[in-house]
Amino acid sequence: METTCSAKDLAALLSSSSSSNSTSSLAAATFLCSQFSSISNKLSDTTYAVDNTYLLFSAYLVFAMQLGFAMLCAGSVRAKNTMNIMLTNVLDAAAGAISYYLFGFAFAFGTPSNGFIGRHHSFFALSSYPERPGADFSFFLYQWAFAIAAAGITSGSIAERTQFVAYLIYSSFLTGFVYPTVSHWFWSTDGWASASRSDNNLLFGSGAIDFAGSGVVHMVGGIAGLWGALIEGPRIGRFDRLGRSVALRGHSASLVVLGTFLLWFGWYGFNPGSFLTILKGYEKSRPYYGQWSAVGRTAVTTTLAGCTSALTTLFSKRLLAGHWNVIDVCNGLLGGFAAITSGCAVVEPWAAIVCGFVASWVLIGFNLLAKKLKYDDPLEAAQLHGGCGAWGLIFTGLFATKRYVNEVYSGDSRPYGLLMGGGGKLLAAQFVQIVVIVGWVSVTMGPLFYGLHKMNLLRISAEDEMAGMDMTRHGGFAYAYNDEDEVSVKPWGKVGHTSQSSTPTPPLTA
Repeated sequence: METTCSAKDLAALLSSSSSSNSTSSLAAATFLCSQFSSISNKLSDTTYAVDNTYLLFSAYLVFAMQLGFAMLCAGSVRAKNTMNIMLTNVLDAAAGAISYYLFGFAFAFGTPSNGFIGRHHSFFALSSYPERPGADFSFFLYQWAFAIAAAGITSGSIAERTQFVAYLIYSSFLTGFVYPTVSHWFWSTDGWASASRSDNNLLFGSGAIDFAGSGVVHMVGGIAGLWGALIEGPRIGRFDRLGRSVALRGHSASLVVLGTFLLWFGWYGFNPGSFLTILKGYEKSRPYYGQWSAVGRTAVTTTLAGCTSALTTLFSKRLLAGHWNVIDVCNGLLGGFAAITSGCAVVEPWAAIVCGFVASWVLIGFNLLAKKLKYDDPLEAAQLHGGCGAWGLIFTGLFATKRYVNEVYSGDSRPYGLLMGGGGKLLAAQFVQIVVIVGWVSVTMGPLFYGLHKMNLLRISAEDEMAGMDMTRHGGFAYAYNDEDEVSVKPWGKVGHTSQSSTPTPPLTA
């Protein structure tokens, strides 16, 4: 309970213990109270500054994940499409910034609003934001970094065969409307399924717990990519005439590993940063324990889930395919991260190991299903982010602990994980989240991709696809293969190649 300094009460105490008159006592008491108030205000300012700095640093980490996405995508496609996929990653951030600034942020967090979508005028184009305590531009920057992460996931699913104009259209629509609406549902204090509703009118008395976005970010991006890849169809050569799978390997495992490590680094802003603040105590009897402790625990659960999934994938693929594959391990690692993102703040570290182990098999299973259904996703984005993201929501409904749920979401008797003795209400809310995300993204992004397809704005021509988009759409290849001016004519030339043969070596990535 907060106490205030009362000059009148303090004057009475001073008078009873001193021979000075009441006027002098009151003056002394007033002065002391003013000093206490000044100290309190300075402490409040310091707390706000530290929290704001923490959020800004987390935003920078999440934005750095765009570089990770770019490297991962570049390494996962063939060399003849490198410039194209790099450009789409840049445009995801740039186009996403404008659309999120104009509309997305208001749709997501504009308050007061209804349970479906934000609508307060002051949030559109940040026209009069911030306008209240606790709101600042750092929050906008952090949420924008999340929005463009969802768009980056989608770009991986439709890589190597999509027209550039389609990227611009879907990226703006996803970050400006589709994603913000979902984030409003589950993260806004007005959202109909949010675990942080201000009026405590919670879905099943719990609300859906998606702390950092297994559903809001990863499932949205994954399901959007699923529809794009389904409507476009597989890349030329991905399946032979008999329907058998043909591997179209990316050109650089080095870039894949680099991108994976950058994403791993950025995830420490993605998950722990989702607390938004750090200077908050939980128990007065334990002054050393507070939100800073939860931030550290969240980083640990994130690490354990990703590492467990990577190791499980390593040995599982060794048994299934007969070799150690670094690309599979990197995807397994990211699948574990995508899964733990929902419950990272409300589960014990040992449970994160369970999460990562199952996430690995979820990814392997969805990849096998994709081959059987002749579904082509160059980065396994729909399987990884959509499938593992859905598992992460279920995992939270099973393993969330009572203590951590009540700490993070400020309650005393909230529902928690089914296997932890908390009943099935939270799990039911998690299933509702999965269903509504699949439904919402399907009825918004599905028609968009289909409309682009019917207008011949989605897929490039077969000739351009075979030649590679770098040459046909972007003016040249990403790599200089030799020092000669004819590099654009002979993209397969090798550095230092001095052979006298007039017969060129065919490109390895054609």
